[in-house]
Amino acid sequence: MNRTVLFLSLAGGLALTALVLGLPQLGGVQPPQPPPVPVVVTPPPTPPQPVTATPGSLTMTSRLSHPYIPVGTSEVFATVDLTGAEVPGAKRSPVNLALVIDRSGSMSGYKLQQAKQAARHLVSLLRDEDRLAIVHYGSDVKSLPSLQATPGNRERMLQYIDGIWDEGGTNIGAGLSAGRFQLASAQGQFSVNRLILMSDGQPTEGITDDEGLTQQARELRAAGITLSAIGVGTDFNEDLMQSFAEYGAGAYGFLEDAGQLATLFQKDLQQATTSVARDVTLTFTLPAGTSLGEVLGYRASQSGNVVSVALPDFSAGQLERVVVRLNVTDETVGHTVRVTDLKLAYTDLIRNVGVENAASLSSVVTDRREEVLAKQDKEATVYAARARSAVNTQKAAEALRGGRKDEAKVYLQQNQALFHEASAVTGAAAVAADVAEQQATMDEFDSADNDEETRSAVKRSKVKALKSFGKVGSTY
Repeated sequence: MNRTVLFLSLAGGLALTALVLGLPQLGGVQPPQPPPVPVVVTPPPTPPQPVTATPGSLTMTSRLSHPYIPVGTSEVFATVDLTGAEVPGAKRSPVNLALVIDRSGSMSGYKLQQAKQAARHLVSLLRDEDRLAIVHYGSDVKSLPSLQATPGNRERMLQYIDGIWDEGGTNIGAGLSAGRFQLASAQGQFSVNRLILMSDGQPTEGITDDEGLTQQARELRAAGITLSAIGVGTDFNEDLMQSFAEYGAGAYGFLEDAGQLATLFQKDLQQATTSVARDVTLTFTLPAGTSLGEVLGYRASQSGNVVSVALPDFSAGQLERVVVRLNVTDETVGHTVRVTDLKLAYTDLIRNVGVENAASLSSVVTDRREEVLAKQDKEATVYAARARSAVNTQKAAEALRGGRKDEAKVYLQQNQALFHEASAVTGAAAVAADVAEQQATMDEFDSADNDEETRSAVKRSKVKALKSFGKVGSTY
């Protein structure tokens, strides 16, 4: 039934009710009644709906946790899902790749053996049109220059890998610089240029401060090179490696067992060779009455009323989610208030063009509390609860690292309360897996009785936090 017919039917029904109520009562003659007064029904505001836009290789779906808000100031969560286009039957893109392997003394034995085996597997996956440079570092750096992956060159690569040995400290900065240099030799010939960094330890030589090292990641991204970072074991600095991936627009992976390296190398190569978008930036423009609470889990910059979030390069089918907490103020019942305007800008690698698309998210102001609760968006509510829980999970990990196990458990108990609160809107089934995951993390924290188990629990929980924030495709 269309809206006009619905309103006319409603008006007719109300008029008929007025006539029925005005009928004579049984048992007597009533004087004539005046004709009923016509009832005019004002259409309610159209409830805001999730907004989807797909002008290029990325689909953007945005929604608000609260399509209806009460009078005054409200906390609202905006969630934006970005998904890379699937390209059935498309030939994968050639890739210009640099593999940078930590071969410091801590990698000796099993770890280095597995790293070399994973590198061999990566070589076997290359095609003639791909290029690969192999860099390994300890205190110094050695490289096999970037070569086209012809059958003869692949054999050279395998022989070079066999000759890698463990030695020295951990000069991550020198390894990154060497990888960038090798990629530069053919960078202009490729639309996809990627550096994969693997390390099992802390930087001990060369540039050792986080700021100096993350600056290298920024420079790589500015130069059109994507950086993925894979940490092996439990001794590496996970915050630094995560920063490499975030500033470098690539992916972050954590492996306790170096035997899984081949799988991650293969996954990262697959992402690189099916890239559909790069230089991806999402901006939120905040109208009068809206202010930023926080961008959950992503580094953001704000200039005036514009908040910008830099996102990773996207492969086919890759999903990333951004959750933002906003404060919205409006005093007019029935008013549809614009909460935020969105703009997504990126380079579409399928068509090799720049793309921009936009959307606006709005809420209706109501003085009925029950309407606010009844119209709450269930999916956005779950996404917001997960992102909020991720903040607590990170705090819990740091408390555990510092030996404050009881404090860590308090943060995880707060997460249980968050999901219980969300279940009142979504139903218990919608958050059952989240509740179980929080309990599993708490059990893992409880059972961490030595340094190795503690470091492992910290890194695992931080990976869970990244995925809960919405970094789904860029976290291995």
